[in-house]
Amino acid sequence: MPDIKSHHFFAPCPRGLEPVLAAELKKIGGLSIQINDGGVKFQGSWHTCYRTNLESRIASHILWRITKKPYIDETDIYKISHAFPWNEWISSTHTIRVNVAAKKCPLRSLEFVTLKIKDAVCDKFRELTSKRPSVDTVNPDIRIHGFLDAREFTLYLDTSGDALFKRDLRKTTGEAPLRENLAAGILQLSGWKPGIPLLDPMCGSGTFLLEAVQIALNIAPGIKRNFAFEKFKQFDSPLWNRMKEESISQQKEKLQQPIYGSDLYGDALLDAQANLDLAGFLDLVALKQGNILEIPSPAPTGILITNPPYGKRVGNQDELAELYPKIGDILKNKFVGWSAYFLTGDALLPKSIRLSASRRIPLFNGAIECRLLEYKIVAGGMRKVKSTVVTQNPDSAPITSKNL
Repeated sequence: MPDIKSHHFFAPCPRGLEPVLAAELKKIGGLSIQINDGGVKFQGSWHTCYRTNLESRIASHILWRITKKPYIDETDIYKISHAFPWNEWISSTHTIRVNVAAKKCPLRSLEFVTLKIKDAVCDKFRELTSKRPSVDTVNPDIRIHGFLDAREFTLYLDTSGDALFKRDLRKTTGEAPLRENLAAGILQLSGWKPGIPLLDPMCGSGTFLLEAVQIALNIAPGIKRNFAFEKFKQFDSPLWNRMKEESISQQKEKLQQPIYGSDLYGDALLDAQANLDLAGFLDLVALKQGNILEIPSPAPTGILITNPPYGKRVGNQDELAELYPKIGDILKNKFVGWSAYFLTGDALLPKSIRLSASRRIPLFNGAIECRLLEYKIVAGGMRKVKSTVVTQNPDSAPITSKNL
């Protein structure tokens, strides 16, 4: 496969992380980077495509744009899809799946559009080889993505296969798991760097911990998994093998990190322990069962990042209404000098925690609209309220009350 031609790619990501992904793609070697809602367009060679799949911590997929043309109706969709030389890239023995998304599309049925794309691919193979690929909607070899706006139809081949946030590191997920690429993006937004103490006091199955250790050890997130581009007929195996070998050679020695995780629930902590053990990181992270309201600060300064329960997925609203002010008090009493980051979809948290957020970054956790709240915990950050004297009756002693 020649590595000099520039191709067009689109990298979807969790909404809100597009600027973070754009910066990452530039560092990896992407060109002509353009931020879109829900992802980033870029250009590059197949070397860039392979490397992005291997190294991107933020992207969900790397989609190769194979055609983009105007359309009027479903017949045009079929003709455009049929024109691509599918047999030069994939085999009739591969299983396929077609996904279609649209924005302001005038066509009535996206299901019918999906069917027309599938028919075009299968008919092309039947005409050339007398055979056709089978459809597998669960675990396909090849994923084909179509996107329609009001006038143009774009067709993509998914070079990633399974979503890139599937690192093949987690054995279990827990009740409300955070996707790995969202966790990695939040670590980037917080400004955390290896060597800075990091604490997740509600760590659940340990997603923040896993991502942080990989960053600290310079482990590429895709080093243990397979990709769809490895099944392409024009796959450059020597190039890919050299790239993986170089990535492994740049990994750092496995030394204990100032990364700490705790959770109130023993089952959740067992999940985190199992995942860290599977990844080979268990001895590098300090895990401890404990209540966020009782655990001490593990260092004089550091970064606290957590995804607390917020009612829509786990957690009771009445219980959370009582918990949030107590968390604010603990931060002010035990974590002076720290920066704290909370990902929440609960509008009650910023109102109840009794701290002033220095940043409120919109992010999406799946379909849930959230905010990443940043709190800089400084000495004297508690509100000072004047003492007032309240006289119950002329004969009683004065009572001093302080509102904190």
